[in-house]
Amino acid sequence: MKTKPRALRTGGLSLRLDVRALTVTVVLLLAALTASVVLIGTGDFPMPAADVLKVLFGEGNPGQELIVNDLRLPRVLVGLLVGASLGLGGALFQAVSRNPLGSPDVLGLSQGATAGALVMIVLFSGSTTQVTLGALVGGLVTGALIYLLAWKRGVHGYRLVLVGIGVSAVATAVNGYLITKADIVDAARAVVWMTGTLDGRDWKQVWPLLALVCALVPLVLANARGLRMMEMGDDVSHALGVRVERVRLLLMVCAVLLTAAATAAAGPVSFVALTAPQLARRLTRSPGPNLVPALCMGAALLVTADWASQRLFGDGQLPVGVVTGVLGGGYLLWLLITERKAGRI
Repeated sequence: MKTKPRALRTGGLSLRLDVRALTVTVVLLLAALTASVVLIGTGDFPMPAADVLKVLFGEGNPGQELIVNDLRLPRVLVGLLVGASLGLGGALFQAVSRNPLGSPDVLGLSQGATAGALVMIVLFSGSTTQVTLGALVGGLVTGALIYLLAWKRGVHGYRLVLVGIGVSAVATAVNGYLITKADIVDAARAVVWMTGTLDGRDWKQVWPLLALVCALVPLVLANARGLRMMEMGDDVSHALGVRVERVRLLLMVCAVLLTAAATAAAGPVSFVALTAPQLARRLTRSPGPNLVPALCMGAALLVTADWASQRLFGDGQLPVGVVTGVLGGGYLLWLLITERKAGRI
């Protein structure tokens, strides 16, 4: 049963509250935090959730604090931030393109960021910081190229998706070429990075990504009303006072930055940006971009996938990108079949 949004009035302010969407968001947030605590306790030195919470609140012994605060907590925080960034970035791209396939994976932004990282790895044998900067620059250049090529008296959904698919194919070819020209050591390093992994992540990856997320999320939410109006069409949005191209460009820049930063921190983790917004929308049953639910869904998905990559495959551990790729690929096939039956593709 679909619940209707309720209007809350306080003085001269009026706020529409969707109870179901709020409930789903809270549940997803709690699921992400619960999965994080379980993941911190997972490893060669397992810890009960109660002990993990004690350490997080400063009540653990020195050995536990070393394991939690120095080794496992940074990895989990990177996973949460990367998942949240990809979920929010995917929701923005899908809302701007008005297409459920309009995610960074399909539009080529992840491949562009990968190309930037590979240039630093293969051509310059760059450090971790240089690879991160290369991925950021590659994502930004790819986003700008897609926007410019898709521009024709504005940017429209299917043109954006088609241009993105073309740019993705070119970037994939460039990535393949760079791998073939690399020596064996750099090629092995590049392949591991390209899979998408949280292994070896520390506080150096946490702080820049946290700062970027804290800066961009309020900016995105401040323009959420304009984005929701744009789903009714550019003409209607103009009539309602929305500066369409300005809002669209601003939100696309935010989405590109979120995606590029997530790729720089963990590699191109596939399909989270595609699946998280759609799953969030199906749970909330709410119109609009569902930005905050998508953010929470992305965080929960990635942390859960990281736990699965460590626990469900015997003694060996898989990169988290392998798990998300398998699950996301199946979801993509289901989505394509659903869209085809509905006559939308």
